[in-house]
Amino acid sequence: MKSLAQRRRHPLAAVALILLALLITGTLYAVASAANAAQASQSREAYSAQDVNNGQKLFVANCASCHGTSAKGTSAGPSLVGVGAASVDFQVGTGRMPLAQQGPQAQKKPVQFDDAQIRQLAAYVASLGAGPAVPSAAELDTSKGDAAKGGELFRVNCAMCHNAAAAGGALTRGKFAPALAGVSEKHIYEAMVTGPQNMPVFNNSNISPEEKRNLITFLKTIEQQGSPGGADLGSLGPVSEGLFAWVAGLGVIIAFTIWLTSRSS
Repeated sequence: MKSLAQRRRHPLAAVALILLALLITGTLYAVASAANAAQASQSREAYSAQDVNNGQKLFVANCASCHGTSAKGTSAGPSLVGVGAASVDFQVGTGRMPLAQQGPQAQKKPVQFDDAQIRQLAAYVASLGAGPAVPSAAELDTSKGDAAKGGELFRVNCAMCHNAAAAGGALTRGKFAPALAGVSEKHIYEAMVTGPQNMPVFNNSNISPEEKRNLITFLKTIEQQGSPGGADLGSLGPVSEGLFAWVAGLGVIIAFTIWLTSRSS
């Protein structure tokens, strides 16, 4: 025991502990990097060299003025290295990119490229570095999702910005969370994994692929149900409903008062 205590007090013991910690940290980082590289290579394998080449030409012609010819960003646009194919598919597939004009956030508008061109742009950006891939059909299969569990996830993680009925809502400085009705399953999934505009990134550590599918199932379920209770008043909740009640109630009272005074005269 005495010799063990002496070794613990050895001046090189602290150095040995630091080296051991660095070795463990480096090993874990290497494993994580290998996993990310494998994921990136899998996403790139879905694209041919021709897709990447055509995508680069489209990028230089339509995107390089903001993002730079090497996609490393400029003062007018961020770097796209490592954002992944999913980010391109979402931004270009919803018409937000190419950007029409600078503003608080990119607005959804008519799509300017066809599906093949969007795929080629995604292939080029995916070739620049590891990033989220476009989701597979299995990940988007809402027939296997649980709407009830998805509703719980939505209320905990999304409702504070997108509204409990997914009708969207205002944020600070002219920004907003858009309504989610009519948004495709693929674009909802891509928004979660890439975090466009002001949205946080929900990677698989935060919300698993199965939970993402449940959440999408919930959104599609309430979209199909519509408003069974009658007029939804924009789905803005008790504020709009209370305002409508006051305006309608006061209107009826005023109309009734006018009718009474006209009768008495």
